[in-house]
Amino acid sequence: MAWDLELILVVATAATGLIYYGHFFWYRLRRQAPPIHRPWFAEWSHALFPVLLLVLVLRTFAIEPFRIPSGSMIPTLLVGDLVLVNKYSYGLRLPVLHTRILEVGKPERGDVVVFRYPKNPNQDYIKRVMGLPGDEVAYVGKRLMVNGEVYPLTEARPFLDAITGLPYPYRTQYTESISGRQHEILHDALSKSVPENFTVPPGHYLVMGDNRDSSRDSRDWGYVPEGHLVGRAFLIWMNYELLLPSLTNPEVSLLSRLGKIE
Repeated sequence: MAWDLELILVVATAATGLIYYGHFFWYRLRRQAPPIHRPWFAEWSHALFPVLLLVLVLRTFAIEPFRIPSGSMIPTLLVGDLVLVNKYSYGLRLPVLHTRILEVGKPERGDVVVFRYPKNPNQDYIKRVMGLPGDEVAYVGKRLMVNGEVYPLTEARPFLDAITGLPYPYRTQYTESISGRQHEILHDALSKSVPENFTVPPGHYLVMGDNRDSSRDSRDWGYVPEGHLVGRAFLIWMNYELLLPSLTNPEVSLLSRLGKIE
């Protein structure tokens, strides 16, 4: 769980810092020079504290890695994709408490965001922002309409398996345009679309998976509060599940998976 890992990192950083500097200041208060050979726990703390502090600062305020656990964002993100999340995009927050200390920016329509799942804040989800606070959103006939504007779909084509290169039955891939930005989405011909209408409340966002017929998102469990945002996913840097197939099969291109997230 992301919250547990963050808490462990905070506690470990604080503990090693207190042990090392507490040991140092103990001798300063007693007006004694620290011994040349420090206790083992002081040596370990001296070695670990700067490393833990650097990791904590980077992970909290700059960049955090995230692994895609499900297929809800296919075809943009595949299961096993390792992505980098920009923690600075939507403001700096304190670790564990998640209190925002500096406002930098806000999500835009089309951003791929990582957030703490509203039903279980200990779990991180990744989806695409499709509705901003105050937006009127309709999803009818597998077409998305925001504030009366229908997002166009172009380039219908079969969806191909990343390893075999064969098309998935009944799956169709489209390019969707939103506010001048384009991204890929997936439809399942066997899945029916139920007309839905949403009014995004203030301070919340409507998110959807690019695998529109196989994604549990705001259509199921509601909106994402602004305070639950973690950051913007911006780069795919590895997929270990495709690494071995790409080494043994020249038709599997791992490099095509790597790069900027649209």
